[in-house]
Amino acid sequence: MYVPDIELHEAATVEEAAALKARQAPNARLLAGGTDLLVDLKAGRIGVAHVISINRIDALRGLSELGGGLRIGALTTITQLGHSPIVSERFLPILDAACKMAAPQIRNVATVGGNIACAVPCADLPPILTAMHASVVLWSPKGQRNVPLNTFFVGARRTILHDDEVLTAILVPKPPMGFGAAYARFALRNGNAVAVAAVATGITLDRNNAVRDARIVLGAVAPIPKLVESAGAKLVGQSPDEDAFSHAADAAMNAAEPISDVRGSADYRRELIGVLTRRALTTALDRAKETVV
Repeated sequence: MYVPDIELHEAATVEEAAALKARQAPNARLLAGGTDLLVDLKAGRIGVAHVISINRIDALRGLSELGGGLRIGALTTITQLGHSPIVSERFLPILDAACKMAAPQIRNVATVGGNIACAVPCADLPPILTAMHASVVLWSPKGQRNVPLNTFFVGARRTILHDDEVLTAILVPKPPMGFGAAYARFALRNGNAVAVAAVATGITLDRNNAVRDARIVLGAVAPIPKLVESAGAKLVGQSPDEDAFSHAADAAMNAAEPISDVRGSADYRRELIGVLTRRALTTALDRAKETVV
């Protein structure tokens, strides 16, 4: 397979990238690490005549603390994310996804923004970031808007991005006291394999160790990262024990929309969701208990 004929543009600023993207829309895509885009072009899943590289825009790189939360530049690589002291010390659940994604060579190139903006159903970061109440920063000449990540995706490889918008950063709020999150995935082999099914969970405990809030997000079993509100609702007000987790896992399984392909049948994926939900909830609970005052 070869990349089809395209015209490559290089943007030096966000303003230039947005202008180029709008001018060539809808026949253009932004290029960051390229680990999803180039594969899609080769496979014919998308067809565009213009590719706009944003790799020269240094302002889109790096991680920093912002109001007690975390700001991740869109061009930050998965390796940089995984090696960040801020992440390992204060946003540990993100490492559940970052350190299991693909192979080291891919993580050295793939970007956080690309993993989100390409909207691939089996992407690892969107579920855990959604469970942690993250939002994305979208810039255009008309202004900047912050969008909750759980409303960013509208379908497989489709988002709410406008033709003149660029995803510039991801914002993860400061975790409240009593909050814990976790990500669990299953793949067919350890290295360089996409998720067959995945679940991210977030739990907030009150001072009596009852669940005050819960999020359960499914990956690789629906066209978009699926926030299953009914599954989280099963836990609110409950003592977080094995029985409560089983009820939440059943709700997650019922909400899954898996397909059958070479990586597994729909029934197999649905069963995996139940196992992974219980596993992720158990880890999230352990982490939440460490922060309850």
